Amino acid sequence: MYPDLGYIHHILPISLFEFFTMTVITRFAPSPTGYLHVGGARTALFSWLYARKHGGTFILRIEDTDLERSTQESVQAIFDGMEWLGLNYNTEPTFQTHNFPRYKAVIGQLLETDHAYYCDCSKEELEILREQQMAAKEKPRYNGKCRDADKPQSDKTVVRFKTPVGGSITIDDLVKGDITVANKELDDLVIARTDGSPTYNLTVVVDDMDMNITHVIRGDDHINNTPRQINILKALNARLPEYAHLPMILGSDGARLSKRHGAVSVMQFRDEGYLPQALLNYLVRLGWSHGDQEIFSIDEMTEFFDLKDVNGAASTFNMEKLLWLNHHYLMHGEPADILPHLIWHLGTHGINAANEKVDLIDLIKAQRERCKTLVEIANASIYFYREFENYEEKSAIKAFSAGSDNVLTHLKNAFAQLEHWEKEALHDVVKNTAEMLELGLGKVAQPLRVAICGSGVSPSIDITLSLLGREKTVARLERAISHIQSV
Repeated sequence: MYPDLGYIHHILPISLFEFFTMTVITRFAPSPTGYLHVGGARTALFSWLYARKHGGTFILRIEDTDLERSTQESVQAIFDGMEWLGLNYNTEPTFQTHNFPRYKAVIGQLLETDHAYYCDCSKEELEILREQQMAAKEKPRYNGKCRDADKPQSDKTVVRFKTPVGGSITIDDLVKGDITVANKELDDLVIARTDGSPTYNLTVVVDDMDMNITHVIRGDDHINNTPRQINILKALNARLPEYAHLPMILGSDGARLSKRHGAVSVMQFRDEGYLPQALLNYLVRLGWSHGDQEIFSIDEMTEFFDLKDVNGAASTFNMEKLLWLNHHYLMHGEPADILPHLIWHLGTHGINAANEKVDLIDLIKAQRERCKTLVEIANASIYFYREFENYEEKSAIKAFSAGSDNVLTHLKNAFAQLEHWEKEALHDVVKNTAEMLELGLGKVAQPLRVAICGSGVSPSIDITLSLLGREKTVARLERAISHIQSV
């Protein structure tokens, strides 16, 4: 289903590992069961920035062991989202489904070293146990019935990890500080199902160990998994990574961000006309700050970002703030950087902008002050590429008054004879026509605007004419004159 990329399975001795691992290695490990959402994108960004800041390695790992829910479409959505955001990874993406032999070997190792055991307790038994514990107001957990029973393997047995009976695990979390969990609060988790397939906590541990991950940066919904994973790592004599658990992102109502709050998919933000740099700038400020600075280039993010500066409290996603940032990047960004994104949006209208005569750099400069998204720019620019069907009614009634056909006729003749189709010369034609006909500039410019654009809204008339070109301008003036005379 996926390309056979695999990864290195050799585990370095700890002394040798410590000798070589001055390099930071982080990973982003999404499950391909849906789109790449903004929470995942922020995790990816923080992991990417931390590795980049320290000259390290950033790995993309696809955790696709849920075969029923994982789809190739979701894998592609992750790739597309990462590419659009510019979060490049330093190695080929890896897939957990290619690593089953390795997981099986580690499960065998844990069984051989008495850190795991076979359990044949049925679902019915476990449900009865759970109900009894709930009735007694106890925390539901496996009671260890098979822990020392030396059960043989069968098609009805799972493999459970032997959680240490005493002691505790302390996580020195880089975001939330020390978190201590007593081992008695943890039950013997299942690490292999009855069919032999590994569970999440086992696969994550093996991958982080084999990839020599130095910093596990992920959402705080994984905090409950962390002490379990640390116990498995210790049983394997593996070096422990550092952990940083990021706070969740909330909607405006204080609930966890979801589809009902609006766009949550990275590619949906692209579709709605946001620039990737604006979204990255917004995401980096969700829980992290550097003084009062609001606008960050990628280089500034890399220079200033530090996990110790991430706030442990949840952040609220503010669509209005993101829109403000997007408009900032449209206004102050280099038009050449905005250009490919605008071409994509024009393409959604069936416009192959790269093959048209319209100067896209000038188009961006002309439209970006009044437009806050690329969708707005694209929608406001369609008339430069194709004919509009009708005039906007209110604008036409106001602009196409008695005598306006005479104004447009003078303009048409002047434009047809104009030697140089340049903004200054075009402005002079409009100005001179107004003076010749003894009319205010608006009485000339507004009928002209409606005639060539179909509505009363456009960039300045000289820029609009310059972008539209002589041929389309003259043809649309002829159409407007005929329309006025036929009414």
